[in-house]
Amino acid sequence: MKSLLPLNTFHVQNLQLIVNRLHLLLHSTALAFLFYYRFCFLFQLPQNRQGYGLLSWLLVFASETILSFVWILDQAFRWRPISRSVFPERLPEDHKLPPIDVFICTADPTKEPTLDVMNTVLSAMALDYPPEKLHVYLSDDGGSPLTLHGVREAWKFARCWLPFCTRYKIKNRCPKAYFSASEDHADDADFARSSLYLADKHKIKEQYEGFKEEIKAFRKDRPFSRDHPSVIEVIQESITDDVDNVKMPVLVYVSREKKASHPHHFKAGALNVLLRVSSVMSNSPYILVLDCDMFCNDPTSARYAMCFHLDPKMSSSLSFVQFPQKFHNISKNDIYDSQLRSLFSLQWQGMDGLKGPVMSGTGFYIKRASLFGNCARKGSDLLQQKEQFGSSNEFIRSLDGNNTSDLVSDQKYAFLEEPHFLASCSYEIGTKWGEEVGFLYYSVVEDYLTGFVLHSDGWTSVFCEPSKPQFLGTATTNLNDVLIQGTRWYSGLFENGINRFCPLIYGPTRMPLLQCLCFAWLTYFPLYCLPLWCLATVPQLSLLNGIPLYPKVSDPFFIVFAFIFLSALLKHLQEVSLTGGTLHNWINEQRIWMMKSVTCHLYGCLDALLKKFGIREASFLPTNKLENDEQTLLYQMDKYDFQASNIFIAPMLFLITVNIYCLVGGVYRVLLVGDCDKMFIQLFLAVFIVTVNYPLIEGILIRKDKGSISKFVAIPVILATLVLLKIFKLLGNV
Repeated sequence: MKSLLPLNTFHVQNLQLIVNRLHLLLHSTALAFLFYYRFCFLFQLPQNRQGYGLLSWLLVFASETILSFVWILDQAFRWRPISRSVFPERLPEDHKLPPIDVFICTADPTKEPTLDVMNTVLSAMALDYPPEKLHVYLSDDGGSPLTLHGVREAWKFARCWLPFCTRYKIKNRCPKAYFSASEDHADDADFARSSLYLADKHKIKEQYEGFKEEIKAFRKDRPFSRDHPSVIEVIQESITDDVDNVKMPVLVYVSREKKASHPHHFKAGALNVLLRVSSVMSNSPYILVLDCDMFCNDPTSARYAMCFHLDPKMSSSLSFVQFPQKFHNISKNDIYDSQLRSLFSLQWQGMDGLKGPVMSGTGFYIKRASLFGNCARKGSDLLQQKEQFGSSNEFIRSLDGNNTSDLVSDQKYAFLEEPHFLASCSYEIGTKWGEEVGFLYYSVVEDYLTGFVLHSDGWTSVFCEPSKPQFLGTATTNLNDVLIQGTRWYSGLFENGINRFCPLIYGPTRMPLLQCLCFAWLTYFPLYCLPLWCLATVPQLSLLNGIPLYPKVSDPFFIVFAFIFLSALLKHLQEVSLTGGTLHNWINEQRIWMMKSVTCHLYGCLDALLKKFGIREASFLPTNKLENDEQTLLYQMDKYDFQASNIFIAPMLFLITVNIYCLVGGVYRVLLVGDCDKMFIQLFLAVFIVTVNYPLIEGILIRKDKGSISKFVAIPVILATLVLLKIFKLLGNV
């Protein structure tokens, strides 16, 4: 009877569907009237559209067109939102569950602290899953002796930590999170009150403190080389006092060979090495991919994922199950929008109602066979297979799906040649790795591109969002890191919109139209930088010279522009409220959207174009996860940390100066000339931009803390902007 019950169900969010489609109808109708107004105005050739006035009008029209284009793409996410429920208690018995390999990637022990990486490793080893069917692989792209030492120490601590978690049914199995929490995480209240539990907890905490000291005491001044041979080690220790006779998951340290003369393809290259090495060691049919700072917050995620992968109605076409990215260090008002609520709580649900969400870099369980693309189905010719997958006979034999997990339990296997050969720099030369096999290399956002191509090949995905976050990461808590991270993301996304994988060209013949539009939005939303720069300068400068770009308040078309503005803001407010956000969250999302649009959206697009034309090579800098007490304090106080690179601060200072100057000049003009009727929208735009970006004014004039804007940066930028505005004003009067 148990086998006849469904492992998962879903339901369409009908109320939200109705709201979304009604908004789509009303907003698109208003946009149609806007374009009607613009085209009518274009053909009337009014007198004030000569010279600068004509250029300003065309720039504003172009900005409205780009905003409308991106908005139309965005509506595909809102067409059919669904939510899912799972029933892990209906899964087969443990001995019938399939094995799982866990891939964790780290690259820099400075920016990605070793202790935090080991906490992620320990949380993965402690998943609520048969330990003999769990294999954890850590990829260390930095080849750091500290990371290898940390893995060895983590294994020793795990011999005590895993039995403790199992014995008391601990819910939070990341040691750092468990010991820093204010409440107990024992599943049974009787356990939490027992003296035995408290004594064991005290003992395990002492062992954790010793584990931390072992990592801190390791010499960090050892030489570091970007060129290093491969190192593969199955972590095993001869420990006789096996607590509770617990079975341990396999833990494997992998550092691939690196040479400056060979391309390494960043995270995608590291994942492909893990894919090959694990294929000849454990060859589990399913893989969990985690970032090194994204620990398992709940041990049940593997069983949740299997509720989809083992569902006979969807398993044949299902590639991966994506869990949302959530973070443990988010402040109440999340001033940097690090939680990305709209993306993971709304847009991914919308894609799930189509053919499934895009791959999101971490927190997904993927079917190994789906990563081999069509190549694995082209036949069994050995020569052809070697041209596609490389010359490893062991790896090619693994493609038939036979599990070889017995090999990994043999410590001697760590010293055999095959895994080292598969982790060498030269192995991929002349193969299809990164092109048709594994994680793809055409972009630094390998997750988006790999997920897009999987969907293009007919695979599907699902989005699973249980009430308790299954994975928690470390969010960036200072403006500089947020914008650096954003620049990398938006560069990678936009380059996928201008290469051969352009969703609007590559996708329509391979997937449903709405799914194509979702992928297209992800590649083209960095184009927000163009209309934002335009609408933050051109209407304001035209205001100074008395050039109207919008209808008068008394004109019926004024209602159209007002409706579009309010419709967009209120819809965003409604969606923020759906995710549990507040009015303050909504304001903060508006602020960071503007900041990102005029900085990292712009730089991301420029970087992608430079790479497209071969002027610049692709680069990847890991996000800094090292905690800074001063930055954390500012973040928790909802104060922006403006001690960022000048390349980010200068554009924001320029735009706020332009808007304040034009607002003052515009108010003076309205009072002197009395043309408020025809200049109202342009005045309002200046007021809106100044209001939303008030923290910049505060950072210049009011704040005295270390997160304020340096006067040595602010004064030259403001003075240069004022000089340019004065020159522009003089030219406008000619």
